[in-house]
Amino acid sequence: MNIIGISAHYHDSACCLISDGILKHAIEEERFTRIKHDNRIPIQSFQYCLKEENLNINDINAIAYYENPEKKISRQIWSMSQEPSRFHISELKKIDRNRAILDIREILGFEGKILFFDHHESHAASSFYYSGFKEAAVFTVDGVGEWETTTYASGNDKGLSFLESVNFPHSLGLLYSTITGYLGFKVNDGEYKVMGLAPYGQPKYLDKLRKLIHILPNGQYKLALEFFDFIQGSKMYSEKLCELFGRPARLPESNLDEFTKDLAKSLQVLLEEILIEKVAYLHTKFPSENLCMAGGVALNCVANGKVLKKGPFNNLFVQPASGDSGAALGAAALAHHKLTGDRIQNQRLSHVYLGPKYQDEEIISLLQSSSTKFEHYKTENELITIVAQSLSEGKVIGWFQEHMEFGPRSLGARSILADPRLSDMRDRINALVKKREGFRPFAPAVLAEKVHEHFDLDHESPFMLETCQVISQLDLPAITHIDKSARVQTVTKNSNLRFYNLIKAFDQITGCPIILNTSFNLRGEPIVCTPADAILCFIRSDLDILVLGSCVIDRKFLPQSWVEWYAKTSARRSTINHDVYTFI
Repeated sequence: MNIIGISAHYHDSACCLISDGILKHAIEEERFTRIKHDNRIPIQSFQYCLKEENLNINDINAIAYYENPEKKISRQIWSMSQEPSRFHISELKKIDRNRAILDIREILGFEGKILFFDHHESHAASSFYYSGFKEAAVFTVDGVGEWETTTYASGNDKGLSFLESVNFPHSLGLLYSTITGYLGFKVNDGEYKVMGLAPYGQPKYLDKLRKLIHILPNGQYKLALEFFDFIQGSKMYSEKLCELFGRPARLPESNLDEFTKDLAKSLQVLLEEILIEKVAYLHTKFPSENLCMAGGVALNCVANGKVLKKGPFNNLFVQPASGDSGAALGAAALAHHKLTGDRIQNQRLSHVYLGPKYQDEEIISLLQSSSTKFEHYKTENELITIVAQSLSEGKVIGWFQEHMEFGPRSLGARSILADPRLSDMRDRINALVKKREGFRPFAPAVLAEKVHEHFDLDHESPFMLETCQVISQLDLPAITHIDKSARVQTVTKNSNLRFYNLIKAFDQITGCPIILNTSFNLRGEPIVCTPADAILCFIRSDLDILVLGSCVIDRKFLPQSWVEWYAKTSARRSTINHDVYTFI
């Protein structure tokens, strides 16, 4: 039984393959096209999934699509009807309930069974069916699906059962995105920047923010819509929001003043309060020990940590690609259950190394065709030793290994690595390598068996989806946020052996079982996918060393021809509108 799951036509399109109840592959289309948040039907991801399992299109039993076009069109028409004069005729092209079917039939060439599932049903399944829990309460929160923005459900061997929902235009995700836009960051892209900025401020504007949302009994809430303009407008907020705070919206890329920091903090505190309250309500309806969360808001790792610590549930599972890309996993799991009567393999998702892998032979052939000098280390010990030593000497390393990660976090396959103990390392990587805002924190990757010695964490955290306090006796300025927190990734032998061995070798040299780990990309671009992508990023950044499989390139031997070639090449940029959610 081969089932393809697809998310597309909104943002972050992706494709996955489940074979006989086992998740085999998953990848976002942006990784192939290099267009950040690419929302087109994921044709290259689809082709990748088939190729990796040596399947042809006739071997696919069904394609599962992550939302219901019939329901979505009703919300689109409603949105347009609120003030039709504000919409251009071109927007009508997006209102097509047959678009998904036509793309699957005509672009992917699939003539078999197509199954559609509600957006939040796909989100819920993407967490529950991969959690390993026999039963759990399920909480999904995002911007908007068809109509739902928040759902309360439970899951067991019989499937998912939904209790209650909050519907558009009332949405916690849209509340957070509205303030994100007001603070000068890109909507649907910069929300994690607001989360990262929050610890620099104080919750001085919490009372004013409470005016934006009315908390109602049970699972309900309503936005005070006079402060918002996302239904018909070209931006998320109305002028009344500017009046509430007594100032216009911050200009993108302008200085970050105390107001910006304090409002970010106030927003984060408000979100955490509401999530904890609504999770407590869910527990009264489904008093399980286990909670599954999904939807874009579940990527707020700071809030996740608070929900687990202060909420009534003992165990929390967040699917690492809990935004729309990961909904493809949920749709595929739902299709498997519908067609077979059984849930997919009931084991917790242990890793997300589900994307392309490139053999040393391919990498060596690519490098030999150029004029670069590189070292090929034929034994694992040689490679690990030289890289660990370079890290201990303060080098910043591009690390490209094995199968690429699925989801927004680099977890040791497509990563930039550095020594977390160096006081200038965070500023150096932000300014010269990642080319991004200086306040942005970096994550620590730590040996799982030593995590309790350095972080206030009593369980594994393989996907960087919660934060905790740093309690280490070591000085770790490069991965410690201003509030003494960190977004931890625990690494085991079973999850990623080469990465584990590297951290262990670094520990043997330095006495520090922790490495700074951030995604291998430049600002505004997708994480690198291929060796060629990694080389391009290496050329354009100030990385000291690039490790491609077992091959090591030192920056001082970088051919001038590579630099000159890049100077003639223009990088493609995202075509997604980040000023407002695209509801039509």
